Amino acid sequence: MLLINLKENDTIDKALKKYKKKFEKTGVVKELRERQQFIKPSVIKRKMVIKARYKQSLNNPK
Repeated sequence: MLLINLKENDTIDKALKKYKKKFEKTGVVKELRERQQFIKPSVIKRKMVIKARYKQSLNNPK
C-alpha cells in the first residue's frame, strides 16, 4: 500500500503527481512488462555486459 503525505494546502494535482512518482519508484509496471515474455538468462547477461562496456567507454574516453 502506498502512503502519500500531504500538506493541508496541497491540491489534488500535487497529490496525483506524488502518487505517480512513488508508484513508478516501486517498479511494479516495469516488472509486469518484463514478465510478459521469457528472456533467457544468457541474453540478460549479454545485455548487462554490453551496457557495462558502454558505461565504461563513457567514463574513460581514449
